[in-house]
Amino acid sequence: MGLSKTIWTNPAELIAHRRPAQPVLVFAPSVLQATARRFIRGFPGLVTYAVKSNPEEAVIDNLVAAGVRGFDVASPAEIDLVRRLAPGAALHYNNPVRGRDEIAHAVAAGVKSWSVDAASELEKLIEMVPAEGCEISVRFKLPVAGAAYDFGAKFGAEPARAGELLARVAQAGFRASLTFHPGTQCIDPMAWEAYIRTAAEIGRAAGVEIARLNVGGGFPSHRTGPAPALEEIFARIERASEEAFGAARPVLVCEPGRGLVADAFSHVTRVKALRDGAQVFLNDGVYGALAEMPLMGNLERIEVYSPEGLRRMAAPVGRVVFGPTCDSVDRLPGEVPLPGDLEEGDFIVFHGLGAYSTATNTHFNGFGQLEIATAMTLGR
Repeated sequence: MGLSKTIWTNPAELIAHRRPAQPVLVFAPSVLQATARRFIRGFPGLVTYAVKSNPEEAVIDNLVAAGVRGFDVASPAEIDLVRRLAPGAALHYNNPVRGRDEIAHAVAAGVKSWSVDAASELEKLIEMVPAEGCEISVRFKLPVAGAAYDFGAKFGAEPARAGELLARVAQAGFRASLTFHPGTQCIDPMAWEAYIRTAAEIGRAAGVEIARLNVGGGFPSHRTGPAPALEEIFARIERASEEAFGAARPVLVCEPGRGLVADAFSHVTRVKALRDGAQVFLNDGVYGALAEMPLMGNLERIEVYSPEGLRRMAAPVGRVVFGPTCDSVDRLPGEVPLPGDLEEGDFIVFHGLGAYSTATNTHFNGFGQLEIATAMTLGR
């Protein structure tokens, strides 16, 4: 996938002029850069980008242009991508479980920041990573609250265990830090406060002054209702850090993926069939750029356009929406409210679909021919 050279005004203009037969993700660099600057301006610490959410080169380039200087990487491929596009950027290798070949690759690439959540993985790092100038962040977890789904089901040590690991990190001569993830699409600022206060308790119990505290990702994108109040989350993080740590407050780091990139893309799909006037079949589905819908729930930010680029405005009707494959699980959850005058050949635009869309797109059943186009604005 690569960006087209044409720059459209918005997705409606692309539809009217192109009437694309294949799905198109429409990227607005101005939106991405504005969101990045919002994080840099508002978050009380270092802003890094979780590459896994959208590893397109244009995304990395525009984040660097907006002032992002750090990247959360999870694999040798992501390390090499960022090293090529942003050679001087800080790399935080925060996938807590790695093979020895992956550790060696990262050491050779100059990675200085690592996370860990188990004694066996920590011992591998102590054995293979030079301690001087390197940070190891112990990842801990709490019961999930206010998030769409829980990262703690796979990663994170219980607080007592995290304290033991933190003490071992300090004993081994590394820069001892802590990290957590409140869960994806977290809309409750109190979730961050609970983690921050627990981090302070872990450090005190272990007798270790924490160098940095990575408050994770989880920052919400605009999926439903009003746009998320990110500044409220930023303020709660800063206040909780000051209260919990006092003069020993660590340097703060965040690693948004979805919160940075999601709203910079809109996804243009076409109605390939309206079966008996009821069920909608699209040219993309859950094996493509809509993979997250069954996990996250449907987006509310949807617009429908005729092939001429005119927006359908009839009263909405709930419809079952299927993707193009022969697999019966290829459908969006529940019913999607779509205009009652929807017709075959119309275009359904899903706004805010920049995260985990290109990255999870497959070619199952021969579908998945996904194009990326550029626009100045995205609309709704």
